[in-house]
Amino acid sequence: MPAVPAVSRAQALRFRAAAQQLDAAPGATATADARVLDLGVQDTGHDGALWALAVRGVDVPAWPDDLALAWTLRGGPHAYRRAELPAVARALVPMSAADAAKRVFDAAKPLREAGIPLPEAWAEVGRAHAAVVTEPMVKGEVSTRLTRMLGEPYRRWCRPCQAVHLYEQTFRLPALHAGLELEPGTSPPVLAPVAGWPAEHLAGFVDAVATPYPERGVPDHLDPLRAYLRLQGPARPADVAAFLDAPAADVKRRWADLDAAGALAEVTVDGERRWVLAEDVDRLRAAADDAGGPVVRLLAPFDPWLQARDRELLVPDPARRAELWPVLGRPGAVLADGEVVGTWRPRASGRRLAVETTPWVPWDDAVRAGVDEGVARLAAQRGLAPAGA
Repeated sequence: MPAVPAVSRAQALRFRAAAQQLDAAPGATATADARVLDLGVQDTGHDGALWALAVRGVDVPAWPDDLALAWTLRGGPHAYRRAELPAVARALVPMSAADAAKRVFDAAKPLREAGIPLPEAWAEVGRAHAAVVTEPMVKGEVSTRLTRMLGEPYRRWCRPCQAVHLYEQTFRLPALHAGLELEPGTSPPVLAPVAGWPAEHLAGFVDAVATPYPERGVPDHLDPLRAYLRLQGPARPADVAAFLDAPAADVKRRWADLDAAGALAEVTVDGERRWVLAEDVDRLRAAADDAGGPVVRLLAPFDPWLQARDRELLVPDPARRAELWPVLGRPGAVLADGEVVGTWRPRASGRRLAVETTPWVPWDDAVRAGVDEGVARLAAQRGLAPAGA
């Protein structure tokens, strides 16, 4: 049996940074070539998907036509290549009825009690979406109409809204499968039909849940498990399950299938067992522990880097993790060569943008220069001038 490759934490993080193209120069990456779009880029907060692409070398001051936005992973709005939306929907069909139930959380219980299989519930909400949203429509109006159309097991009393409406994840997750996208920059969100959406997707949704994953016709680069390993590896099955809100048993079953097919390779990171795609082992080994000048990036709070579920690898100190991922009001992260070296928060005033930083370690001149460059790029992205300019 061949020896299991052993790498350091620094190697693992530099490998991950390169896989996510965080070392790309401004303007060096075409939108379609941004690898993080394989897994979707969450568009939450002022500095959302476009800033996440910008720090990976994509010049996108405004939302481009070849990007689309949809509610997908964990019910969050995510950006994808527009041309791939139907394939993304196939990739995100739950792996089983148990997976469909877990992704909607507490909404599963009343549906089960009513005898409604969870895949059929997703499809029923999707059919309602498709019937209602035939032109751009604000979320509240869609919700009102769907609440009238669907029965009691789909609805709940919402204390914050002081109203009855659908369970939130039950409302959001079927929308893409019904061929609905989100109009970027709208608040409250506006849903709209995707032009040319294949009707057979929603019609075959229930059967697709029962279809083994390899038979679903999903391109390898959009397979969420493969994409997570490629962008967030070395990783563990529990990391992928947490990222997808999927049952551990479903992820482990797919993991075993990929491993049996020779698609996975086991490694150790500072002695802990993890896995990468077999095709990436050489790149992982080549990730040097000691690079040249630091690559510094200002990552927004929901950047793909910070969406990894092994937070203890990204930030070993528990107190620092609590600072970076509080329950409310997350800061951004200052990343230097794969290491989080501090946090930042924007402070806009008029037409100028300042950034308040909190270093976790002493910053040398190179890191400070990188932060200043990041602030200037962020200001330009927002159409502002950096404070002091």
